[in-house]
Amino acid sequence: MSLTIRGSAKARDQPSCNGFFCRMVCLPKCIFGGFSRVTGRRNQYQPSELQLQHPQLLQPPAVPEDWAFLVSFEQQYGTTHPFFYACSFMQALKIAEDEHKLMFMYLHSPEHPFTPSFCSRTLSSELVVQFLDANFVCWGAIADRGEGLQMAATLQPASFPFCAVIAPVAGNNMAVLQQMEGPIDPAELVEILQRTMEEQGSAFGTTVRGREEEHMRARIKEEERIKARAKEQEKLRADRQLREEQDAAYFVALQRDQEKENLRNARAQKSIEASNQTNYQNPGQMHREKQLGKPRQSSSVGEAQYKETTTHGKDTQILIRFPGGERREHNFSCIDKILSIYRYIDSLGLPGIANYRLISSFPRRLYSFDQMGMTLKDAGLHPRASLFVELL
Repeated sequence: MSLTIRGSAKARDQPSCNGFFCRMVCLPKCIFGGFSRVTGRRNQYQPSELQLQHPQLLQPPAVPEDWAFLVSFEQQYGTTHPFFYACSFMQALKIAEDEHKLMFMYLHSPEHPFTPSFCSRTLSSELVVQFLDANFVCWGAIADRGEGLQMAATLQPASFPFCAVIAPVAGNNMAVLQQMEGPIDPAELVEILQRTMEEQGSAFGTTVRGREEEHMRARIKEEERIKARAKEQEKLRADRQLREEQDAAYFVALQRDQEKENLRNARAQKSIEASNQTNYQNPGQMHREKQLGKPRQSSSVGEAQYKETTTHGKDTQILIRFPGGERREHNFSCIDKILSIYRYIDSLGLPGIANYRLISSFPRRLYSFDQMGMTLKDAGLHPRASLFVELL
């Protein structure tokens, strides 16, 4: 047997990929423009049950161009062969591009002496059938009719059987990566196709492995992008939820602190009021003594007792002027309260001094009931001050 792998003499001026034959071929307009696929029509040309029962009724039906090669091949060599797409060349090339495969093209010359051996021994071989079906989109045509004649005129085979490995490219061109002319045994055909697919197909980015890896990487990248975006959105949701929970906890704590502060203020106010009610005697001395049920003491006795209990640690001197011109001076502690001055005046028991209030002369300032809890130092009466008793 002799095998011719074109690309030596004729393809010297053609581009080469990894030492293999490779050339770009411009498709004829009649092939490039014809894009009408025939599908589901094969059963229309099967004999009916009536024709099978009466063979004399059988008449050879008209075979469509897309089915001509398959009908001719199976009639002579049987149905064991690679899966040849019964469609136009451009449709088969489009299928190869969509499936990311190379195209195996076979131009069938029924009258050539090498054709019967090639079809029965090579194309019908289980090894070739499995390899082509797994890795290629196969298309066949009769070399002297229809698109087969047009492809033969385009590729100009020197001998038959003629096979070619085609790669789809952009525009109305195709890349012929490998072409084989003449008889070839199954193992050798598979070896050439394998090497072409590995070395030539990778250069055009159309091998199954290369395309699958490319699409796999694209899918992985897209999945990673989707996962990263979902993770980022989940983090944003978690951060927003955390902020909302922290804000809610802060407002609850703030509300509790406010309630506690209000409660403390209320208790302090009640305590001051109770202390004032208990310790502060109303400037009306007679009315106060009547309410408390205490006997009225003389001025000298009350003042002596007050002085006896308030003589230690005194650092603030207060001069008290009365409306009648009388003056009294007494020492207090700077931490004593204004209430202590009122108590001292009440302890004197001076006549006509019942309802009154204390006023500083300069700057003029009133020290009445609201200031009872203020210390002398905070009131600005330390270390020395002069107060005037103003009757009400």
